[in-house]
Amino acid sequence: MEFTLYDYALSGNCYKIRLFASILGVDYEKISVEFHPSADHKSEAMLQVSPAGTLPILKTDEMVLSETQAMLFWMAKKFDRSGMWWPKDDNPVAQAFVLQWLGFSGDLTATIGQARLNSLFQTPIDKDKIIKASVVALRRLEAHLTEQSFEQKKFLAGVSPTIADLACFPYVALSGDVGAGFGLEHDNYPAIRNWIYEIKSLPGFIAMPGIFEMHQLKDHEIDPAERFRAKG
Repeated sequence: MEFTLYDYALSGNCYKIRLFASILGVDYEKISVEFHPSADHKSEAMLQVSPAGTLPILKTDEMVLSETQAMLFWMAKKFDRSGMWWPKDDNPVAQAFVLQWLGFSGDLTATIGQARLNSLFQTPIDKDKIIKASVVALRRLEAHLTEQSFEQKKFLAGVSPTIADLACFPYVALSGDVGAGFGLEHDNYPAIRNWIYEIKSLPGFIAMPGIFEMHQLKDHEIDPAERFRAKG
């Protein structure tokens, strides 16, 4: 086993690591930690593993990581032989774009992620403020992906997926968990729908609760344009 992942099945951040490990074909040990209602991730035993008191936690013999972006970067550098998921050192512009969207992924966690927690577990938030910020984030992402499509680029930082796409994908794909009527439904964002389709089409893609694999979707749930693409 290459590392140990302290994991919660419903966490979008934990899913990022499970998804990337599956895409890379990396074996790891998974330890499930209850997030709600018992908050075991903040127990004394877990705080000894990582004082951050958050999930996921990635642990090796050499280190303990508590930030998802750092985990994705480490995995790309250590396990990705293609050099696709993190741009090569001779391309600082591409690296800067990836870092920019890695930073944006934190905005998605702080907005859509918090709104989703409120819908699932009734966690206290300023819902109106968080929903408005979530819509702003999705509109920014939609505008960028639309511009990318004009240049025949299907992903956030170029023609190929990077860790930035995996960092941003889960909470965007899970925005429907927040509920209807808030402006977070994917029907409003065609470029985002196409991007989600591309991510789900990657070799090694795996599902999580609320995010389905392509073959798990019912025919009427697939956008007509995507249905044509899938058949053609």
